[in-house]
Amino acid sequence: MTQIYTQTEKAGISPETVRSSQLRDNHSPPTPHSREVIDNFCKKQLERIFDAADINIGGNRPWDIHIHKPIVFRRAITEGNLGLGESYMDGLWDCDDLEEFVFRLVSSKADEKILAPVMFIGKWIGKTYNLQRPSRAFTVGETHYNTGNDLFKAMLDHRMIYSCGYWKGADTLDEAQEKKLRLIFDKLQLQPGMQLLDIGCGWGGAARFAAEHYDVSVTGITISTEQAKIAREQCAGLPVTIELADYRRQQGSFDRIYSIGMFEHVGYKNYRSYFDLASRCLKQDGLTLLHTIGCNTPCTIGDPWSSKYIFPNSMLPSASQITKTYEGLFMLEDWHVFTYDYSLTLKAWHENFEKQWPALQSSYSERFHRMWRYYLLSFSGAFRSRSIQLWQVLLSKNGLPGRTDIAR
Repeated sequence: MTQIYTQTEKAGISPETVRSSQLRDNHSPPTPHSREVIDNFCKKQLERIFDAADINIGGNRPWDIHIHKPIVFRRAITEGNLGLGESYMDGLWDCDDLEEFVFRLVSSKADEKILAPVMFIGKWIGKTYNLQRPSRAFTVGETHYNTGNDLFKAMLDHRMIYSCGYWKGADTLDEAQEKKLRLIFDKLQLQPGMQLLDIGCGWGGAARFAAEHYDVSVTGITISTEQAKIAREQCAGLPVTIELADYRRQQGSFDRIYSIGMFEHVGYKNYRSYFDLASRCLKQDGLTLLHTIGCNTPCTIGDPWSSKYIFPNSMLPSASQITKTYEGLFMLEDWHVFTYDYSLTLKAWHENFEKQWPALQSSYSERFHRMWRYYLLSFSGAFRSRSIQLWQVLLSKNGLPGRTDIAR
């Protein structure tokens, strides 16, 4: 739900004018009448957008929206997903089936009907500055992954794998995550004694699994102090080394390199640097696997709401952005798409989160509760609508010899 276009200009009211109704100078505050006029105008615009998604304001179906304060109309129209998400966090609207609401909204191409000024600013910043430069590398670790190990322990599977599971033949979250790990390591064709580099190792679940089940040694790197602490505890006694470091400073030579759910934090200005690093550290007969969320068209900035509250400095790569930046360094061996599985994973995380909320609420506010719910369910709806994707990309330096069957 980004890049939202409205028809305010056609009615003679610009988005800036709508927002300025709250921001006039102290000597001439907006009158109740002017606020009511603007609220009614924004409501009509929002109703048009919702009509295309078969969503009613005040309706009785699970995906219908119930708005408690008229300022929601203004914020949704002038700020897009940022305004919609923040007003949900503040309790200004509710929906019984938030995931279905977002699925319908995104499937109806609402992002092409609202153009929030914040997106223009964000795009300019994204094109002008390298938001993922080394000096900012630890920002997402400090903001998101250090949120609290208690939260992630309550939400994730027992290995604390914070990425899409593989639900083919799986009935539980634990099974889906184990199948995902086996899928990755079978694609990488691991052999005993190999040395692996795990870029963005999280809480160490994948590194531990590889060491235990494939008899390999693993170097894992993360930008989160909380993740590093748990990863070292989880991998104690195994041939696994956990480092708190920016991937760009990695040295050494490895048989296999993999990245699970980390590439979303690299940024389009640094994609080539990532593949340069992988090429430099990978042996000539090595393989590297990229497990990442992707988008359908190239972008240079992340969604305003998720960038502010969930994943700062993050953005999703498109297929062309990935292929363009590894060309000349790697050969494509396999491109695997299983996007719907991320919707299932997010729903499982949400179910765990809500089930464990009574034990968590003493440490987190109700606003955080609503923020986290909005994050999990809105992302699930976006994956189900296929506006964002889940990919596993397998690359080699010199091509796999002979006929090769890639694991599925």
